[in-house]
Amino acid sequence: MSCLFFLVSWCALNASVILIPMDAESQDNHLKAYGITYWVLTKQQKVQWLLNYRGGSFLLPDGDPIRKECQIRGVSFEVLSDSEANQILDEISSPSQNQDAVILEKAPKIAVYSPKDNQPWDDAVTMVLTYAEIPYVTIYDEEVLDDKLALYDWLHLHHEDFTGQYGKFYGAYRAAPWYIEGKRLAEERASKLGYSKVSEQKAAVVEKIRRYVIGGGFMFAMCSATDSFDIALAADGVDICEPMFDGDASEANYQSKLDYSRTFAFKNFRLERNPLKYEFSSIDMTGKRRNVPRESDYFSLMEFSAKWDPVPTMLTQNHTTLVKGFMGQTTAFERAEVKPTVMVLGECKLNGEARYIHGIKGKGFFTFYGGHDPEDYQHRVGDPKTELELHPTSPGYRLILNNVLFPAARKKKQKT
Repeated sequence: MSCLFFLVSWCALNASVILIPMDAESQDNHLKAYGITYWVLTKQQKVQWLLNYRGGSFLLPDGDPIRKECQIRGVSFEVLSDSEANQILDEISSPSQNQDAVILEKAPKIAVYSPKDNQPWDDAVTMVLTYAEIPYVTIYDEEVLDDKLALYDWLHLHHEDFTGQYGKFYGAYRAAPWYIEGKRLAEERASKLGYSKVSEQKAAVVEKIRRYVIGGGFMFAMCSATDSFDIALAADGVDICEPMFDGDASEANYQSKLDYSRTFAFKNFRLERNPLKYEFSSIDMTGKRRNVPRESDYFSLMEFSAKWDPVPTMLTQNHTTLVKGFMGQTTAFERAEVKPTVMVLGECKLNGEARYIHGIKGKGFFTFYGGHDPEDYQHRVGDPKTELELHPTSPGYRLILNNVLFPAARKKKQKT
């Protein structure tokens, strides 16, 4: 890793501290616990994230406002004496324990890349941010091209098609009013921004995001925003769109012109040429899951060394190592097409697929999470949104919130 997150001894000024346990037995609302942690960071107070200790618990400064906020939001907490907290930290620091304590210093500024017009689907990240009461700003192409990304520490890519093929919805939804209107708005936006095609305008957006990450930004993407982002990078300057998408024929032999060196996560993938097929490329495993029945669809989280690999350890904190699977336009990733420099954080062993991956690009980081909604197995266009009040301890949604807090961690350069 290019950076390590280091343990700092707890030197609390108060006689007591608050422990927010994150194990399955002790926490009533895991998702809102992240919101409490974020809220404390906004008060210019530091938090310790106890990696692999009781499901990735948080150690907060004590105070009546924090206790009351936990009670209001329904978050379980324990009040510990200063000596009890130090005893926990001493145990965590032992070389025999695969645990660590990471200092969280500053609430990251969060941006969600999402169209302003209503879409016939919901986004898991915006739903969980809202439920956890973590503030975010919605931005789209105009803000990205106007270099507004520098204002934010963490960027989420909403369910998006960066290739200019309108989500490959043409086969099933080309006569649907929402599809027709969405295409019209996208073409109008591209023209207003000075581009002749939507695909060219999206390519410019992708390039801005690429530079944002290389410069030190944190990017998180789910579902089709994952593979379509890398496809757009590889196809920079190459027309891969058929006439129903951009008005002219695709470029001859465009497969051979892809530049995989530009991608973040994937290599050697083949594009889906059929415009009627609801698929972008060979990266996605959705059509290769015939041996994965719903009742057996789980993915396991990898175990990492908390002291030597704190970054992947942070991103996999949970109260279970086995997470329910869920579908999406891009459900999971073909392992053979994941670059060797990219870490697989979660895998479905039954199908040999990567579900949750992470990597470094320049000075920044990216995480790709397959599937659409962790608590809706097969979310379809037009389905009602998930009510997270019914899933306050969702392991699948916890993985999203791990990424939200990740940029808050204190860093130092690796010694080696």
